[in-house]
This record gives sequence, C-alpha cells and structure tokens, in this order.
Amino acid sequence: MNLPLKNPVLDQIRQQFQLARQAGRARHREIAEQLNISEGELVAAHIAAPESALMRTTRLRPDWYALLVACAALQQVMALTRNAACVHEKDGVYSSVTEQANVVAVLDEQIDLQCRLQHWQLGFAVEESSEKGVQRSLQFYDAAGVAVHKLFLRPQSDAAAYGALVEWFADPDQLPGITVQPCAATTAIHDVASFLVALDMVQDARELHSALAQCQGGCLPYLTALSPETARQVPADAARRLLETAAAEALEMLILTGNAGVTQAHSGPIDKVAVMGPWLNVLDPGFNLHLREDHIGSAWVLSQSGVHGLFSALALLNQTGELITLFASATVTGQPEPKAWAEVIERLSKV
Repeated sequence: MNLPLKNPVLDQIRQQFQLARQAGRARHREIAEQLNISEGELVAAHIAAPESALMRTTRLRPDWYALLVACAALQQVMALTRNAACVHEKDGVYSSVTEQANVVAVLDEQIDLQCRLQHWQLGFAVEESSEKGVQRSLQFYDAAGVAVHKLFLRPQSDAAAYGALVEWFADPDQLPGITVQPCAATTAIHDVASFLVALDMVQDARELHSALAQCQGGCLPYLTALSPETARQVPADAARRLLETAAAEALEMLILTGNAGVTQAHSGPIDKVAVMGPWLNVLDPGFNLHLREDHIGSAWVLSQSGVHGLFSALALLNQTGELITLFASATVTGQPEPKAWAEVIERLSKV
C-alpha cells in the first residue's frame, strides 16, 4: 500500500534528509537509521519529489531480468553490493546476462554478479544533486527495504541511455512511499548434517561462499563441528594481514561479498590497502572494498578439496556468526591453487 502524495510523514523524511545532507552526512543507510526507517523507505519518500528536492526518485517495474539486460546500454558503470559490514564496488559493463536455476548471472571482464531475483522486491531510479553535480543510479531493495544491489553512473556512462531506460521501465504507480514487511527466511541449511552434505559437494570458493551464506542462524555451529584440518579460527586481524600481504606480493585474489539477493566478486590483484577509522579499505582504480573491522566477530581459515585439488579461503563472520565476506585465490580455470596463496593462508594461523 502506497502513502498519498501529500503526507506529513513523507514531507518530514524529505526535510530530514536534506538537513542530514547539509550537515555533511553522505550515506543513505546511515541517514535512514537515524530516522528509524529503512533505506528503501527513505528513497521511496522521494518519488514525485519537487524539482527543488536534493533527491528525486522514479519507481521501476519489477521486470528485473529485462532491466539488467538493458543496463548494457549504459556502458561503464559502478556496481555496488553490500551487507551491514562490507561494501563491494566494481566498475564495468553489465554485459552477458544469463539465467539458470533461478540465478541471474551478470558477467563481463570486470562485473561479476550472481543475482537471486526472488529477493528483489523494489527498484528505483535515483537522481541526487550535490556540489559535484547530479548522481544517477538504479537501486534495488528487498521487501524490508534493505538494499540488495545498486548501480551508479560514471562520467563516461551513457546518460541518454539511462534516461531512456528509466522512461521504459518506469512503473505506472508513481505515488511516493512504500510499506515494508519482514523478509521470508531464505536459509537452506538447517543442521550440521545437511551442512556436511553441502560441504562435500563444494568444488570451489564460490560454492563455499554459497554454502556458508545459507547456514541458518549463522555459520559458527557448523564451522565448530568441522575438524581443525578443515576449519580453524584465526585472529580477527587476519583480514588486514591477508590484504596487506596480497597487495605487497601481487597475489591474484577472489573477493566475494553479498547478501540474500546478490553476490558480487572481484577477481585479480589488489594494490592500495588503507585503514581509515573502523574501515579497512581497498582503494584501487575500478575496485573498492570497505570492510568494518569492528564488525568482525570471528575469522576462519577453511581448507576444502575441490575439483582442481585442495583450496583454501578466509571467511569473515559478524558478531552473530553470519558470513560477511570470503577471500580466496583467483585461480586460473583448470589449475590448482598457487603455492604462494596457500603459504599466505597458512601464516594467518601464526600470530
């Protein structure tokens, strides 16, 4: 059910958003939390906003697959997928969109997404004014108003194609506001026995990430049930040590970050690692990672026998044991894990 156009609640959300922006707060998620609403509600309040508003939003039709296919016309853009503890940003083109077994894959030389569209409930085209000009984006949310994926135009993007896409996919309903509701449970692994079965079928790091993400109640009960040779807890600063070593030694990494709706991957080397307050960052051209170190509840080194031999990974869990992100080696198809990566992972256990 949508709220009417003239609604004091929506007016207040818009006013508070503008005040927060003027005070220098930049992240929609944080502004929404301060207003005690979801980020989706904050964005939806700006549907049909006046031209003077800092943010103006268009509701999109829920034809997500066709919309993703159409995004190729935008050319170079930035893809953003996050959870509460980690933000994964990658520049590229939304080409080669395919669907198989209820998962839509977007895969070009840089963009690498696995989209589970059953969790995509709301979509918006967002234009926001700032001192740097107008920022244009496409943003997608689950039923609770939590962001599952965003796409931001870059200076080299095709703005005309963006305008045509928004016009074509605009929903007939452009009344501002949304009503959020709890998301249905999505975990598929409910006990240790089913986890062991799933783990036995894992053949690579991507499948390992998927298995960990599906653990009901977080991963801790499942990982602690494994042998020390398969899963061992390491110090929480292992992520920082791994990223710094990978940058220094030019190791090819696979970095997987996601939520219920999307898993986004970076595959390749990293260069600039920087710590800024609670944030551990990778700040490379075309790829940024922002990880809240204070949200890491535990870190685990996992060793698994895959289709090309033994492979190892570092999994980060939050305070409730849910998967934040996973680091593995960006192995060449058909090749075993490099010895240099295995040695770095092994050193994480030694303080």
